[in-house]
Amino acid sequence: MEFLNRVWKSQYPPEPPKTADALRFGVLGAANIAPTALFRPAKSHPEVIVQAVAARDKAKATAYAKANGIPQVLDSYDAIINDPTIDAVYIPLPNGLHYEWTIKALAKGKHVLLEKPSVSNAAEAELLFKSPLLTKPVPAEVNASANGKPPVLLEAFHYRFQPAWQYFLSLVDRPNIASVHTEALIPSWLFKKDDIRFRYELAGGSMMDLGTYTFSTLRQVFAAEPEACLDCKITKCEPPFELCDYASEATFQFPGGQIGTVKSTLRGSHFSLGIPWIRVTHKPVPAPLAAGEKPSAIPEGHERVVSRQMTLHNFIVSNFWHRLDLEDEFVVRRIDDPTKVAKRWTVTESKKIYTFKEAGIDQPSEPFWLSYRHQLEQFVDKIRGREGSGVWVSHEDSIAQMRMIDMAYKKTDLPLRPSSKYQAE
Repeated sequence: MEFLNRVWKSQYPPEPPKTADALRFGVLGAANIAPTALFRPAKSHPEVIVQAVAARDKAKATAYAKANGIPQVLDSYDAIINDPTIDAVYIPLPNGLHYEWTIKALAKGKHVLLEKPSVSNAAEAELLFKSPLLTKPVPAEVNASANGKPPVLLEAFHYRFQPAWQYFLSLVDRPNIASVHTEALIPSWLFKKDDIRFRYELAGGSMMDLGTYTFSTLRQVFAAEPEACLDCKITKCEPPFELCDYASEATFQFPGGQIGTVKSTLRGSHFSLGIPWIRVTHKPVPAPLAAGEKPSAIPEGHERVVSRQMTLHNFIVSNFWHRLDLEDEFVVRRIDDPTKVAKRWTVTESKKIYTFKEAGIDQPSEPFWLSYRHQLEQFVDKIRGREGSGVWVSHEDSIAQMRMIDMAYKKTDLPLRPSSKYQAE
């Protein structure tokens, strides 16, 4: 019942009254992800109103607005960013259009919630996230919600904002990581072979879609940037989409020689559930005596060590369902010859963390809040100048993410995703 109640509320959340100064969002495009990523989360946030949408096909936008309870349909993307009543813009357009419309929105003083991947390649990321528009204060007459500060730009890596993910990270012993592996797949029936995700001119490819999550988790776990992509194997789409990959496996080296591996596909087995997971394996470390345990518990000339393996199932949208498995292997071994083991045993535990309170963190949260709702909370806090949880995706972070993706493509015979032809004024 708890599961059903949580899922029901995530789809039909309580709707508190909106504040008089609620932020009004405009949406570029009639994307399938937007109802989950913004519309439903906005319902339970008292400071957010989804005000308007525009699409290339106005008839489609009109039907989309009606289906999602959006009060306004504007004629074009330009009409959205030029509307003085719109405070923030959500951009879920195809990857290849991200740079152009983010720059245009920032130039109009709008805050931007930008779907990942932020842009098409690292060079484009440098241009966007180091743009002077991000340091230029926005006048009150242009966007009062900016409070005379520069506009806020966030790459929407929503999974990072979840209580389960933050709790998982708190358990990582970074100096003693032995290996990290993460996998994510989507069943092949979900996307057609000519889906925009497989169009090179729109910066498509699996590493630009599902792969962004797996790459990002490695950077989060190691809290560092990869020094090299040691290997990257891809499976290409069929012609005429052969410049895009639909599956990839990559190995990255991080500082200190630590290794992380990733695997993802947009064409998994028809019958696979596709639950993404990440596993961190630690090196053995000394296991001290427990409270009340006598020194004689460890024989003379021996030491007791423990190595922990942590697996988080469904790290992308944990509040639907997830499970964190902890497996601690204890070994009593000779100090002078660690291969001689006197005793070995394993202790396992599983946990579920649906609120920050359960993670021991003092931050607002509800069990039904999906990752997107947590993300929206922090986006609004940043615009309002509130401290928030401290979880954020910095501009340098977004640049580094694109460098990692480029690093992987350079290990294949595919070209980097093409930059936008748009030239900022």
